[in-house]
Amino acid sequence: MLRSVIISGPPAIGKTTIAKGLGDEFDLKYLSGGDVLKEMAHDQGFETDRDDFWDTAEGMHFLNIRKGNPEFDKEVDEKLKKIFLTEDVIITSYTLPWLVKDGIKIWLAGSHENSAKRMTTRDDISIQDALEIVRKRYDENKTLYHKLYGFNFGEDLSVFNTIINTDNLGPEQVLTQAKNAVKNYYDAQTITKS
Repeated sequence: MLRSVIISGPPAIGKTTIAKGLGDEFDLKYLSGGDVLKEMAHDQGFETDRDDFWDTAEGMHFLNIRKGNPEFDKEVDEKLKKIFLTEDVIITSYTLPWLVKDGIKIWLAGSHENSAKRMTTRDDISIQDALEIVRKRYDENKTLYHKLYGFNFGEDLSVFNTIINTDNLGPEQVLTQAKNAVKNYYDAQTITKS
């Protein structure tokens, strides 16, 4: 039985931190949908070597180009789906939870303000700039994914097995909840298949 996990949620909510922690705990390969999209941006001539590429002016410029060409996202999603369906993997993705049926899907919920606070620490920018970036990325992603696939990003959470509200929790607390969710999900799958 494949063991596959998808972590989704708004920008700067802590998806990468939790996914890497789960990967270590359950010996799963980690893959970021954003990294696959970054590879495509690099192929288009963008300098993508910064961890915070998506929060830079150049990253935002690529997002604007991307809005006009849905093939970028569709190609990324097809690559992620293929990997998800054939490997033991943990993937961070905005869209994959709505596009595949198997595996456990975890939504990390939280306010824009808390995402912005995380971004100020991670990227060393002001809270005002971080809040503007978080809101813009969230709204643009929501519009794009509704146009591409018809789902309401951040609103229709019915596809998720687990929702963790990260507000007022530290990374270790969120990771503990995510570990428990994954363990319980796969323990239940093993019992069901026995």
